[in-house]
Amino acid sequence: MSDPVISTDPNQPGNANLIYILYLVACVVGVTAIVGVVMAYMAKDDAPDWLQSHYHNQINIFWKGLLYMAVGVVLSIVLIGFLIILAAFVWYIIRVVKGMQTLAKGEPYPDPSSWSF
Repeated sequence: MSDPVISTDPNQPGNANLIYILYLVACVVGVTAIVGVVMAYMAKDDAPDWLQSHYHNQINIFWKGLLYMAVGVVLSIVLIGFLIILAAFVWYIIRVVKGMQTLAKGEPYPDPSSWSF
């Protein structure tokens, strides 16, 4: 019997939940975010519309988070980068948790292409 919370079927919300979990684990083990974004890219075309919004959100979280972190690393030379890295980390966590909450309600992610929280 399969667990309804964690599933690798792209048509089930468990797959998107697994990707969100991989993103949270990436705060400790960074490589899991790469696994998560690959899974999101593979699943986004076959999923229902409401679930596609979560996959698009996950893809955006990865690339925008990477951009924020890169800018923070470059600007850490002038010390403001450390604040940017901290803000990027907070932004990342908020987007992932917000995504998990809307997924648990069975709702599409509101405006997955947004740059804000």
